[in-house]
Formats: sequence, C-alpha cells, structure tokens
Amino acid sequence: MKYMLLIYGSQDVQPRTPEEGQRIMDEYWAYEKAVADAGVRIASDALQGVETATTVEVRDDGERVVTDGPFAETREVLGGYYLLDVPDLDAALDWAARCPGAQHGSRIEVRPIMEYEQS
Repeated sequence: MKYMLLIYGSQDVQPRTPEEGQRIMDEYWAYEKAVADAGVRIASDALQGVETATTVEVRDDGERVVTDGPFAETREVLGGYYLLDVPDLDAALDWAARCPGAQHGSRIEVRPIMEYEQS
C-alpha cells in the first residue's frame, strides 16, 4: 500500500547553529538511505519555503486568479514529503516515527494514497 508522509513544521524554527543544521541534515540523509535500502521509497523531496509559493484558483466564471504566496497564512507549513510503498498502516507509522521531522518539533501526517483503475 502507498502512503504519503507529510512533514509539517513551524516556519519560525531554525537551527540555532550551523552545526545543528548539519546534524539535522545528516539525520535526513540517513533516513533517506534507510527507506531506499528497505525498498519502500517511491519518492521524496523537500519543498522550498512558503515565500516561493504561488496559488492558483479558477473561479466559477472561469477567471484564473494567481496569487504570490501560500493559500493560507499559517505558522505551520508543509516542508517536504516521503511517498512510501509499505505493507500496511502500521509499517507506515513506524517509518513516520523514524523520520527526523517527527523528532525536531515537527509532525508527520500519514495518509494513504487513493488508487484508481482507469476504465
């Protein structure tokens, strides 16, 4: 089964020192290697900051409205994701708990992927 692990954290929290930032990145590199070595990683990426976001809305009259910035103002932002193929929710939760984001003031939202068959 495929699960998306969404990494949410506060946009206000930054590493206190360059060494702390490097330690956290090293934890992510080790996690990236672990999910790849286990054969469960389909994809993963970090996202650029919300200040780089562009939001698109198409109104009922067909007008396209493009806005610089995120859809909603919030202190907690989506920072990245892992898409994993694991046997069940328990396995997805185990991988989520091992993600460095779950240990540095962030949280991991685990959601199953909807899979459709094309007719």
